[in-house]
Amino acid sequence: MRLREYPLGNRNIVGARVTEARRRVNMPQRVLLAKMQVKGIELNTSGLSKLEGQHRYVMDFELAALADILDVKVDWLLGRDDYIKGK
Repeated sequence: MRLREYPLGNRNIVGARVTEARRRVNMPQRVLLAKMQVKGIELNTSGLSKLEGQHRYVMDFELAALADILDVKVDWLLGRDDYIKGK
């Protein structure tokens, strides 16, 4: 695993939560990208790195797909709720 080259940005509050959820389930970025592609969302490695590093804005349709794929609530990704969808 490479260390982050640049400090976290401030363009979204979702990026750090995406990283946290992805790591909780041991999902590499490439797997997340493949699952996003299956949902019709084209995102490349650079885009995901920028999103997770909070240097890129998250689109609403991306937010919904990320919540579904990572099995978390959208509100959790936004920092407003518990981690697990069912709670």
